[in-house]
Amino acid sequence: MSPESSPPLPAAGPAIVLIEDEPQIRRFLRATFSSQGYRLYEATTGEDGLIEAATRQPDVVIVDLGLPDLDGLEVIRRIREWSHVPIIVLSARGQERDKVAALDAGADDYVSKPFGVGELQARLRVALRHAAAGDSGEPTFTVGGLRVDQVKRQVQVDGKDVHCTPIEYRLLTTLVRHAGKVLSQRQLLKEVWGPAHIEQAHYLRVYMAQLRRKLEANPARPRYLLTEPGVGYRLASE
Repeated sequence: MSPESSPPLPAAGPAIVLIEDEPQIRRFLRATFSSQGYRLYEATTGEDGLIEAATRQPDVVIVDLGLPDLDGLEVIRRIREWSHVPIIVLSARGQERDKVAALDAGADDYVSKPFGVGELQARLRVALRHAAAGDSGEPTFTVGGLRVDQVKRQVQVDGKDVHCTPIEYRLLTTLVRHAGKVLSQRQLLKEVWGPAHIEQAHYLRVYMAQLRRKLEANPARPRYLLTEPGVGYRLASE
């Protein structure tokens, strides 16, 4: 266990395990999260991070990819062997292939360094909501003027019914189940079309364009169905 692991705060706020070897980042996040009532547990290596994640039972894990012992992708894969805890990657590896690899390994979100604290806090709030809900979600999802009632299989924008084809609806509800998270193209293709179609990215582009035409006031500047360039898509959640 890392000698710099911090003791739990008296407040019973959400627990975060931070696996990060850069002292400046740890100090910054320690001050930020502690002031907001989070319980923060720190580890400077992948092995120590795995121990912290197993023993602390956190609500969220934040992991750097460039750790001194294990690659962060390996840490993610090993956590995913036994836990569905939300994992946010915080890394200087900003290439699209690194983001896709992290998401495919099981990460829920990816924030590139240097990062804004407001962005990280927003991603953390989304992760905590999923942790609290067990990722089961509510039968009715609402953001802005978009409303998806999964019991009635009804989609509305600004109170008006929107007809979706079966595949469009399956794509939309897949995004709803993971609202606020980045989903890679491979993840979406696997969930919507099946494992045999994970290389058919053109399917996804076509149906995403159709959904945007139906749901967005301006499909060229979407409010709900957001693109993570070269990585995948995110459904806005706030």
